Amino acid sequence: MSVRLTDIVLTYPDGDATLRVLDGLNFHAEAGETVAVTGPSGSGKSSLLAVAGLLTVPDSGRVVLDGVDTTDLDAATRTRLRRDRIGFVFQQANLLPSLTATEQLALVAHLSGRRIDRARARDLLAAVGLTQQADRRPHQLSGGQRQRVAIARSLVNDPAVLLVDEPTSALDADRSREIVELLERTARERDVAVVMVTHDREALRAGTRLREFALDKTSA
Repeated sequence: MSVRLTDIVLTYPDGDATLRVLDGLNFHAEAGETVAVTGPSGSGKSSLLAVAGLLTVPDSGRVVLDGVDTTDLDAATRTRLRRDRIGFVFQQANLLPSLTATEQLALVAHLSGRRIDRARARDLLAAVGLTQQADRRPHQLSGGQRQRVAIARSLVNDPAVLLVDEPTSALDADRSREIVELLERTARERDVAVVMVTHDREALRAGTRLREFALDKTSA
């Protein structure tokens, strides 16, 4: 289970000009590995996630996800592959306020055409340290706990790749380190390739087996 980007070129129109966001990018993350993508604003971090997550089709290059070359896939197949094999965790947990932590997970499974029993939902929540919070709603959880629910939710469909966008941006230093440690543990224990975009270098120090992939403005 891995994701590999080869010779990726991605451009956007910029008035009368063309902005080259990714220029011959090569990137990979293997099963069980956590890769921290770092770089200044505008260096292409979010674009890398969008391409890896099959949300954006690059101008050229190849994206191989879990052994599947996605280059020539039609939109429907890409959508299905993204739904079934990719988990997303965003800056904000984006939990529905009326649902408990357990129900947040059940909803994702339902939208994917799957069923998840209460026991498995609780197992996923236990894996992120939320056994006691399974029946609490978002307003009853701390920021770090809400982000943990989001991580558990992203694992409902047993993804091959977990794409994480600035997961510590709204957390204090202690909670940030906990989230980085949790992502590393998730990668190892579930054999998932974790790709985490971050600017939080302090939080990265919590990682024991992180690999850093640095982008800069000259490469994006």
